[in-house]
Formats: sequence, C-alpha cells, structure tokens
Amino acid sequence: MATKNHPIRAALRDRILIMDGGMGTLIQARELGEDDYRGETFADHSHPLEGAHDVLSITRPDVIEEIHCEYLEAGADTIGTNTFNATSIAMADYAMEEHVFAINQAA
Repeated sequence: MATKNHPIRAALRDRILIMDGGMGTLIQARELGEDDYRGETFADHSHPLEGAHDVLSITRPDVIEEIHCEYLEAGADTIGTNTFNATSIAMADYAMEEHVFAINQAA
C-alpha cells in the first residue's frame, strides 16, 4: 500500500523519475529465434512462439534481466515487467492461454 512516506513519493517530490523504454524493441534487436522462445519448457508446444516476447520471461530470463540492467545503467529509476501481451487474449495467438499466470509470475 502506498503511503505518503514511500520512497517513490519522496523521490517524486525532489525530481522527475525516469522510466524504462520499449522492451519489445530491445528484444527484437537481439534477433532471437524460435528455439529461444520455446526453450526446454515449451520445446514440444504445438504452435510457433517466435514473437511471443512475454514467454521469454520463462525461457530466456537472462535476456530479460540483461535488458532491465541496460535500462538501469542508462539511468532509469523504474522498470516495468515484460508483460505487455501477457493476457489470455493476446496469448491465444500462440495457444498459450493456460500459461499466462506463469508468464506473469516469472516476469
């Protein structure tokens, strides 16, 4: 629960906070392939997963952590989770609806 003494509120009284940027853009720049998206966890999944960036929180957490670190090193005060499409509706495109909770939890 946010309180008036929360560190983020205190920082906002002193300065403008910088948020991270586009996760998808930096993921795409890494030119990952289908095997990266599947990993061992989804190796036998029935549908292609390339492009389901949220799945990388499970299959390639190292990539997601690296991107978060790049934003922090660049001066971001806050970073968001890798969950832009981590909903059952969006994951239906990849037949991944049943994995939405795990994706969000990993992110």
